[in-house]
Amino acid sequence: MNIIERYVERMMAESAPDRPLWNIEKINAGKENGWNYIDGCMMIALLNMHRITGEARYYEFAERFLDYYVFEDGSLRGFSEEEYNLDSICEGRVLFDVWQLSGKEKYRKAIDVLYGQIQRQPRTHEGSFWHKAIYPNQVWLDGLYMAQVFYARYTTQMDGCRGYEDIHRQFRTVRERMYDPEMKLYRHGYDASGKAFWADESGRSRFPWLRSLGWFSAALIDVTAEIAPGHDDFRNDMIAIAREHAQNLLAYIDKDTNMLYQVPNQIGREGNYPETSGSAMIAYFYLKGARLGMLDEKYAQVGAQIFLSICRRYLSETDGKLNLGGICLVAGLGPENNRRRDGSYEYYISEPVVQNDAKGLAPFLMCYTELLQAGESGKAALAEVDKM
Repeated sequence: MNIIERYVERMMAESAPDRPLWNIEKINAGKENGWNYIDGCMMIALLNMHRITGEARYYEFAERFLDYYVFEDGSLRGFSEEEYNLDSICEGRVLFDVWQLSGKEKYRKAIDVLYGQIQRQPRTHEGSFWHKAIYPNQVWLDGLYMAQVFYARYTTQMDGCRGYEDIHRQFRTVRERMYDPEMKLYRHGYDASGKAFWADESGRSRFPWLRSLGWFSAALIDVTAEIAPGHDDFRNDMIAIAREHAQNLLAYIDKDTNMLYQVPNQIGREGNYPETSGSAMIAYFYLKGARLGMLDEKYAQVGAQIFLSICRRYLSETDGKLNLGGICLVAGLGPENNRRRDGSYEYYISEPVVQNDAKGLAPFLMCYTELLQAGESGKAALAEVDKM
């Protein structure tokens, strides 16, 4: 068993559905765990591990975990549609797999529950989903990963592709409203009403935030991978956005650390640091995009180098236990009663940095499964990890 699989074994062995080791926010808060995107990211990664390695233990753990959260009528432990929280949709994408593999109808019913929220989600005047009910008229890059991958998968598999125009329009709106042509990066958030305290005159937040760029990058590739044949306009436009984004990100990979920084356009500024979760998501974007032919094959090497740099800098062993560090615990914009979260540089570098949180661990494992599929170059990269 290699070092990364040994790490995953440890995380599974020390986790239970009501207290997963990788959900640091819940552990720190001391709250009962409910249906959430952090566990969702880990379930996505574990099902990828099962699919690529063929090892049953990853699926068996994920299905036991999900079984705790999904009731027989399809309702979800701790889920409330009234919050209209796009984060709550994220874990829904794994329900398609466990429904097909387990045959349990409750997972099919849960898919419908989450799609019901998609149908009723409040929208901006431009047709984009609000990020949450508490963030009216706000679009965050995070939300594209949280909701649109599930939406695309549902549309492709269960709705005759009828949602493609809607999904495409929402990505186009983000490209038109949230892209900063001077820095050639996307800002973290956009308020279509222009009323949010953190918004500038364009309605955008002031700085890019690395993990939001990572969510967006992964969403571009994962949504495009779900598009059925025969929808070339949608697919080709998504690939064009992804290729532009891939090229632009190269300028923000730090030459000394070969990672990207928490505030990516402020490399070297006091307090800034190479951040694991966003760097891993962008490495995954490069690796999967190159494998599927959406990006030039040169990006596979870029992704592999970022992954190796994360391992060298932040993968460590203490008392026989492996840990992954350098993970920003959380960051957001507002709401109105939390003006500390103002999208400033000072805010983004003030949030805690932790180990083993699934927001970093899951994309790290998604990079690993991409390298397993990358032939000799992937084997060479993983051999370097085992030497550490």
